[in-house]
Amino acid sequence: MVQSQPSPSVNMTPEWQAFIEKKVNSFIKWDLIRFFHDNPHIQDTAENIAGYIGRDTKTIIRELDGLVKADVLLVNEQNGMKIYQFTNHIETRALIRDFVSACFDRNFRVKAIHHVIHGIGYKAN
Repeated sequence: MVQSQPSPSVNMTPEWQAFIEKKVNSFIKWDLIRFFHDNPHIQDTAENIAGYIGRDTKTIIRELDGLVKADVLLVNEQNGMKIYQFTNHIETRALIRDFVSACFDRNFRVKAIHHVIHGIGYKAN
């Protein structure tokens, strides 16, 4: 019987911390980044994207626009509607691919969650 080897742990480097602080600074953005990573060719409206991931449209619009400002997404206007799509910047796509892959490591994911919570100013009682 072949035993599988555990994958090496991913370290939370200062680069990952900066990435989370600047690009994945909310759990909704995390969901959106994962959505566009998994559907890299999709081009759609905020209303449809909100429906795909089960979130409120108003909130999704705010978070999508934040990802546009963070250079993760592109937005184009067609017939008076904003159409969002994944960036075509190769380095950004590779960084997001690596982030999604790193999140399979529980220790990395827990640290990433901690950084998102800390970044949104959550204070435990």
